Formats: sequence, C-alpha cells, structure tokens
Amino acid sequence: MRLSQSWLTEALQAGAPGWSAPTDQIDAGFVRVGFEIEEIEQFPEITGPLVIGRVSAIEELTEFKKPIRFCQVDVGGANGTGEPQSIVCGARNFAEGDLVVVALPGCVLPGGFEIGARKTYGKLSAGMICSVSELGIGNDHSGILVLAPGTAEPGAGAYDVLGLDDAAIEVNVTPDRGYAFSMRGLARELASAFALDYVDPALSSDLSPVDRADLSPVERADLSTVERADLSPVERADLSPVERAKRVETTPWPVLLDDDSDATRYTARVIEGVDAAAISPWWMVKRLMVAGIRPISAIVDVTNYVMIELGQPLHAFDADKVRGAVVVRAAKPGEKLTTLDGVERTLDPEDVVIADDSGPIALAGVMGGAATEVSDSTTRILLEAADFDQVRVFRTGKRHKLSSEAAKRFERLVDPEITAVASDRAARLITEIAGGVVAGPLTDVRAETAPSPTIVIDADLPDRIAGVRYPEGTTVARLREVGCSLEESDPLIVTPPSWRPDLTQPADLVEEVLRLEGLEDIPAVLPSAPGGTGLTPRQRRRRAVGIALAADGFVEVLPYPFMPAGVFDQWGLDDDDPRRDTVQVLNPLEADRPELNTTLLPGLLEMTSRNLARGNRDLQLYAVGQVVLGGERGPVVPVLDVTRRPSDDELAALDASLPMQPVQVAAVLTGLREAAGPWGTGRAADAYDAFEAARTVARAAGVELTFTAAQHLPWHPGRCARLEVDGRTVGYAGELHPAVLERAGLPARLCALEIDVDALPLRTVLPSPQVSPFPAVLQDVNVVVPQEVPAQLVQESLAEGAGELLEAISLFDVFSGEQVGEGNKSLTFALTFRAADRTLTEDEANAAKLAAVAHAGEAVGARMR
Repeated sequence: MRLSQSWLTEALQAGAPGWSAPTDQIDAGFVRVGFEIEEIEQFPEITGPLVIGRVSAIEELTEFKKPIRFCQVDVGGANGTGEPQSIVCGARNFAEGDLVVVALPGCVLPGGFEIGARKTYGKLSAGMICSVSELGIGNDHSGILVLAPGTAEPGAGAYDVLGLDDAAIEVNVTPDRGYAFSMRGLARELASAFALDYVDPALSSDLSPVDRADLSPVERADLSTVERADLSPVERADLSPVERAKRVETTPWPVLLDDDSDATRYTARVIEGVDAAAISPWWMVKRLMVAGIRPISAIVDVTNYVMIELGQPLHAFDADKVRGAVVVRAAKPGEKLTTLDGVERTLDPEDVVIADDSGPIALAGVMGGAATEVSDSTTRILLEAADFDQVRVFRTGKRHKLSSEAAKRFERLVDPEITAVASDRAARLITEIAGGVVAGPLTDVRAETAPSPTIVIDADLPDRIAGVRYPEGTTVARLREVGCSLEESDPLIVTPPSWRPDLTQPADLVEEVLRLEGLEDIPAVLPSAPGGTGLTPRQRRRRAVGIALAADGFVEVLPYPFMPAGVFDQWGLDDDDPRRDTVQVLNPLEADRPELNTTLLPGLLEMTSRNLARGNRDLQLYAVGQVVLGGERGPVVPVLDVTRRPSDDELAALDASLPMQPVQVAAVLTGLREAAGPWGTGRAADAYDAFEAARTVARAAGVELTFTAAQHLPWHPGRCARLEVDGRTVGYAGELHPAVLERAGLPARLCALEIDVDALPLRTVLPSPQVSPFPAVLQDVNVVVPQEVPAQLVQESLAEGAGELLEAISLFDVFSGEQVGEGNKSLTFALTFRAADRTLTEDEANAAKLAAVAHAGEAVGARMR
C-alpha cells in the first residue's frame, strides 16, 4: 500500500489539528504497531522557475514528420515581461485555455535536466510544458499534466501548488489485515502509534469529533449506513442526519441478489447530469499517482480515490447502457463478457457477474464490462458499491488471469458496513467535480448474515501472556482503539469491529493489546530450569549416538522425509517387504513423493549421489531421525473440538490412530576412510568400517551388538551382518548390493548401516568401569576353524572359555591358504588378561588362554595352529 506523506498527515490532523512528523518518525511509528515500511521515496528536487501557465494560443506545425505545436503560454509575471512564453511541444492532450505546468529557462528538473531557450523546429522555444514523469511524480509520459480549472492563476509557483515537498510511503500490508489496504486503516494504525485521537472518515462528517465520541461503534455504524446522497451537496447541507434518515425514498434502481452469488451486500444509485470529460483536481490526481493508479477521468478517478481512502471498491456504469434491473448472480455456462481490457472472456459457473436484461455487464469484484463503460459522452451513471465473497473473487481473478486493485481488496475482505458510506462519499465527490445531481434514493440490498460474534476475555489476560503488569484499563482502552465495542463486565465481552474479521478468539485480542503497547517493551527473560529436569533418557541416547558418530569422522545430514518414487523397485524388494508398507500424505509437497520414509537409507543415498556429482568423493554421512511405518493402527479419529481440551479417551484414540514412528540412525561410507597423504595412499572404506560404526552406535547407547551373517536387500548377500541385541534384530550393516548400486548410479563397494535406536534396550544406569592398578598380560592365540564358521562365534567361545581374568579380546588377522588346509581359515586374536587384586603371572595367563582354546574347540571345532 503506497500513500503520500501529506495525505497521511492530513488524515491524522482531523483528530489532532496541527500534527505532523518527519518521514523517519512515521517509519518508526508504523514499525511500532507491527507494520513494515517497504520504501520511503522523497519527491525529486526541482530548482529554478517552475510555474503555472495557461495555454493562450496553439499553432500547429504540419511540415514535420510528427505533429508539433508552437504554443503561447501565459505565465503571468513569472518571466519578467508579462508577455506569453513561446514553447514548442509535441503533446496533443491539451487545448487552448488549459492550465499546465511550465519550466522556464533556468529550471533544473529531476535528473539534472536544465531547461534553456533554444531554436527547434524553426521556432524559438523558451521553456517546457511538463508531464508528470518529467516532474518526477509519476510514470505517465503519454501527455503533459493538465490541471483542473481554478487550480491556480498563471504565474503561481508550481512547487507549492503541486505539493512537491512530499514523500511516497509504501507500507507492507499482510493478507490478514485487509482493513490496512486503505488510508482509513493505515491512518488508524499511525494514530495509535503516536497516541492521537483518530477520526474515522467512514463516520458521518456532519458530527463534530466531540459529538462523535458520544456514540458507540454500533450507533456510528447505524448513522453511517442511513445517510444517503439523494440530494445535491447544497441541499444536503441544510438537513440534519435525522432528517436525512427520515426522508422518504422513492424509485430506487432495482437490484436482485441471488443466493448463488454468495454476495452479502449491493448498493446502487443514479447520478444525472455529470460531465464525464471533467478534469480531476490535482490533489486527487497526485494521491492516485502516488498510490500507483493512473488517472483516467473524473468519474473513474473518484471511484479509485474512495477505494484507496476507505478500502471499498466501487464501479461506475453508464446508466443509459444498463438494461433493466441489476442482478448479482453466478455466471451461466457458456456466457461471454468483454471486459474493460478489451478481452472477450468465456465465463465459468463459479464466476459471479453483474448482469442486466442483456446478460453479464461486469465480473463482480474484478473488472467491469466494455459494453457499459463510462465514456466522455456519458451524462448519467449508475454507481455500484458492494461486498462480494472473497473466495469467489480470488478464483475468478486466477481463472481469467485478471488482477485489479478492487480484487486485491475483496480477496482480503472488505468492511461490509462501509458500502453505503463509500457510495455517499463517491457521490459527493462526483457531483462536486463532474457536476450533476443524485437522481434517486440509494438501493441497498443485503443478504442475511450471522450476527457479529462476541469474544469473552479476562482483562488481565494480556498481562499474564506477556509477563508484564500494564496499568489498569489498558486492555479496554487498546481494544476500543482498535474499534471494538465492549461490555465492561468480568470477564470482558468484546465485539470486534466489522472491518476486523481476523479477530475471532481471545488470542487475537491479546495480540492487538500487546502490539499497540509495544512488543519491543516486553522484557526477554530466560526461564530458569528447575532442578531434576532436563533431557529424557531417550533424548540423551539419541544425542549421544549423534555425538559419537560425529566424533568418529561422520558428518550429519538431514535427509528428505519423503520417499523417492520407485526406490524399493530399484532395490528389488519383495512385494510383501514391510518397508513397502508406507503412509501416504494427502497433500504432498511434490507429486512424485507422496509417501513418508520407512527407512532413512533412500534419503542418505540421494545425498551421497548429490555430493558425488559435486566432486566430493570421500564421504562418511549419517542421519538420526524418525521414520513412519505403516502397519496396523487404530481407526481414524474424527476432527476434535478445538474449543476445549480433548478428553483422555480422545487423546488415547488419537495416539492409537497414529502410525509407528521409531527413531533410526543410518550411515553411508564411500571413497577413502583413511585419507591419503605423505604417510601413504589411504584406505578405502569397506564393510568392516560399517561394522565398527555400528559398534560406535552401540557403545553410545550402552549396549553390546552381536553380528551374524545375513542376506537382506539392499545389502550384499555375502558382506552383510545382522545386528542383534539380546537375540533381537535391531539393524543391518555392511556393503550394499552391486546391482542396487549400479541401478542407483552409485560407486561400487559403498557401505551402509541402519539401526533402530528405539529398539535398543534403554539402559539409564551404565556399569561403572573397574580400573585395576596391576599390569596386564598380553597373549596372542591363533586358531583354525572351518571357513563357514563366523569369526564372531569363535571370539565369543574364546571369551567364554578364558574366564574372568580376560579383560579384552579382538581379532586382528584372518588367513586362508594351503598351510591351514582347504576349506579352513586361520584367525588370530589378541587377548588381554588382568587381575584386579594382584599382578598376574605368565603361567596364569597362559593357562587361561589354553582353557579358552579348549572351550572354543568344543563349541565351534577350533584348534590351535
């Protein structure tokens, strides 16, 4: 929303005479009440003689390729001679007798353009007749600026007449604050920022501010809607508001409001004897141009001006071109309408149209029709002001690719109580500027609507929410400032104003109070954490797992929570694989990703592919997050009542209807696990690195994993380990299947692991380590076992046979060859023995080692090599 600073100042001076503020303070004021300023643009500086002139004579120069005029312009005594100023001009939109703006020699226009006297087209041109673009106050360069008669006398300084000491202020209005898409709304907010009395221009202008203050908001609305512009301005001035309300109204223009239109109000009135070619006054032209609206004609300019001023869109029809009653209805299939932009449009039954006996004559709330357009020959207009359904207007604009200032306001909701007031205001301005008289009473048709809702709120609720003790009466004063009417009971009963449909609950009212009191004044106080609280055991475990992997050289990533299309087919999973049982989202962000992840690996592999495409070859990535499993769950719960807290049974049913969402950890490794450098060529990641990463996760969670060989896609059938805790499978680790990697475009030998963290036993009390002060005895043992015997079973049997003196055991060499016989393998383990109460002897350690080998021989057929 873009407005001139002078207009804002004038609007606030109605309640605070003499008030003004520089642009930086206005900027701060809007920010103080929650509005962001997009831009403040000062009018360009003009120096030198810039005056008002009257065109006294025009000589057409026809000997040139383009039309050129040699003009004599009366500039009074501004040129020092009193004689007409000779100026060559190419514009065609002015005539003899028109008032124009003249830059005399020595004037410097915006951009450093200095005006001088020079010979051109065979004539001496001493000055320039200016357009608004040349003055830097608009973008219209199609013609020069023509002022309305009586604006000023020739020779007057144009700088003051045009009000060039001004600035354009652009305010960012959010979609939920449609009332602020008008001077009326923004001036109210600025008045709150500066603690000024605000006079609402939508109220009767026949009451003084003192009289108006004695009326309730409801009475003000009633007064504003009963006023009718059925008399000329002179006649109206002689009647009181009560006499106007009692006036007998006859012969209104017939209007029908169909239920299928969803429109709530439509007003129409006829104004006769207008001069459609009249020139709009400069003050109106300037305000429209600053708002980004091109002046067209006096009648159209008035409707646009009132829309900017009050927020109510209006439209003027040529009344002599309207056939019969006006009907607001849904369009019929196949109907056509040529809109003001000259485009013939085929209408949709969801479109709302204004129609007469001949068919549609306008798209409701969006754009008028060409057949009833006001032209220079129009002498009788039908003035429309209405309230249309915001959704219908929005969809109509999107469907026909039409955007208008009126549609922008209807889409954000228009105050339904201001419709007649805006019609009154526009009728007054039209009769003042373009002449004519209001020829009949106002037709005002309203659909039945629900009464304004009330909101119950404790007066101290804003204090409790903000943690600030405001002075007594703050809530009441601020809500009245917003426009609410209140019953000062305990609690307060608040009726929001008609222009604030966004106020629907106590939280909205609290926000208004805090916003106007100043959000920046609410102290920021960190809450103190009471003793004995903090992270839950599950949260601590999840954090510990992430920290452990990061310390081991892995980098955390956040995979996309939605499943890539066709990934399980790429993996070759069976149709009945549980991972295919996904949960679909009704409104997915991407059409090809409607399913939530049942595993973290697809997202990690996507990130791996993206990194490889960008040249990152050596990767160790991990992710910790929730997955969503399909499976069986309870029935769908109906929509709960949001006005109260759900019951325990409703909460239980809601929980039962949700799918399982366990926390998992997954990691991938590719490229070099140990970097290359002066120390060597580095080492490529392999399945054993994935196994060790799984052990890192287990250690962080305080559990011990058991590894057994497994076949589980997408892992390699011969390089995959099932991870178990207490006999329960919790995940898999190893090298991925070559075919899967090839189909995914990933490098060979890529390794991965995935563990269900929530499936791990939750051990909140970990055993404290026993530290012995005595030295350890190190022993190595080499055993031969059949090739098919897993090393894990051999290690477990050795540990069991070694007894309590064994402190640690680890495999450090595997050998296969003729020396150990065909079908066998040699495993070498490092054993650490230590006693807690004495120095262990070599004989004791050797005896424990032999006992370990003997037990392994019985358990898995191992023999010492």
